[in-house]
Amino acid sequence: MILVPGWMWRRGSVSRAVSAGLAAGAFFGAFVLVEATSWVGAAVVFVVLSPFYGVRVARRMDRIWPEAKRMDPVDRATVVRATRRGEAIEVPRLAPAVVAYVGALRRAAEEDRLHRWVLPLVTAFAVALAVYDTVMSAPGETVASWLVVVLLLADLMWWPRSRARLLARADRAEASARRVTDVG
Repeated sequence: MILVPGWMWRRGSVSRAVSAGLAAGAFFGAFVLVEATSWVGAAVVFVVLSPFYGVRVARRMDRIWPEAKRMDPVDRATVVRATRRGEAIEVPRLAPAVVAYVGALRRAAEEDRLHRWVLPLVTAFAVALAVYDTVMSAPGETVASWLVVVLLLADLMWWPRSRARLLARADRAEASARRVTDVG
């Protein structure tokens, strides 16, 4: 949910599921294609993963920020964009939605934090597998394995700082929205 860009909130649940699912399916299907050089395998990953991941993302978005369902799509996108940028909301009637969205971001960050301990473990396993693939496997498998390692290491180093910056900007937007609701 924290990674979901503002433009996706302009869409309904089904459209958000399709967008997120297609992106994940294409991304992981490409990994299968690089590793196994199998168009069939890539297609299977795409067809299986796309709906599974898309539905999961859309359901999580709806669960964590239920107020969004009752909002106009343009208003939802406006709230998300202003909050993610740390800007004051220009439409005072949307100030309560900013406060609710910030709460949703905090809940999502907390849920993610509870599962974050798994990432170093997965990264260590991925490094071991990449070393093994380098020695024992075909070039495609080696490339795919090291790509996974690079992505996991980037996630370990980049994501905590990026999440902290996002939440700090959200706090600024929330403070601004609370001032608007206190005055109005």
